[in-house]
Amino acid sequence: MKKIVLSLMAVGAMSLLSADGAALFKKCAGCHGAKAEKKALGKSEVIAGWDAAKTEKALHGYKAGTLNVHGMGGLMKGQVASYSDADIKAVAEYVHGLK
Repeated sequence: MKKIVLSLMAVGAMSLLSADGAALFKKCAGCHGAKAEKKALGKSEVIAGWDAAKTEKALHGYKAGTLNVHGMGGLMKGQVASYSDADIKAVAEYVHGLK
């Protein structure tokens, strides 16, 4: 019984620590729009509804400094530098849902 309770507590703690894509996206909304409906700084594609894998790949590329679409690599690198892999996944899933 003790193991079950500890397991449930661990699962609960993990859910509290899981990334909130909507909250994380607020950092992006200034350029991409509240619903990812804008071309960021008039340069990017509209990202609303992008496939989550495509967004994850882009964010990882920006974070690593290996992606520089429309000359936005430096700016985007700074934006995603603090994002963990879980944060990137959460943002990607959130953006995918913005159709």
